[in-house]
Amino acid sequence: MLEQKFNLITLGVKNLQRSIDFYEKGLGWKRSSQSQESVAFFQLAGIVLSLFSRESLADDAQVNSNGSGFTGFTLAYNTRSEKEVDDIFVFIEKIGGTIVKKPAKVFWGGYSGYFSDPDGFLIEVAYNPFFEMDENGLLKI
Repeated sequence: MLEQKFNLITLGVKNLQRSIDFYEKGLGWKRSSQSQESVAFFQLAGIVLSLFSRESLADDAQVNSNGSGFTGFTLAYNTRSEKEVDDIFVFIEKIGGTIVKKPAKVFWGGYSGYFSDPDGFLIEVAYNPFFEMDENGLLKI
């Protein structure tokens, strides 16, 4: 049986340095000292985000790297309020991020919007009034 968890999310990126700059310089995240020339790691709350060459990641998985279009995959950043969602989108616009969907009330009763990173990975920023967050900002469902 597999434990109910994920430890690492790896994004296969077209230009590693461009992506590192987006997450590190743009979003202000700190790269882990475990990062190497060919891979960057960012310690998140309870999980690690990894950036790795798209070609190398596809080669490692033994699949074709020529995927395109919507992948059926998004990342989500949950907030404690609608105002926090709006503030984050103001910040994303300031750093030159690509806004895909401006924040708005959504069908499931929350408030959310989407932006994309340099490789088109969709990142949702959402306030969900039905989810509880602990003091560290971790979701409790």
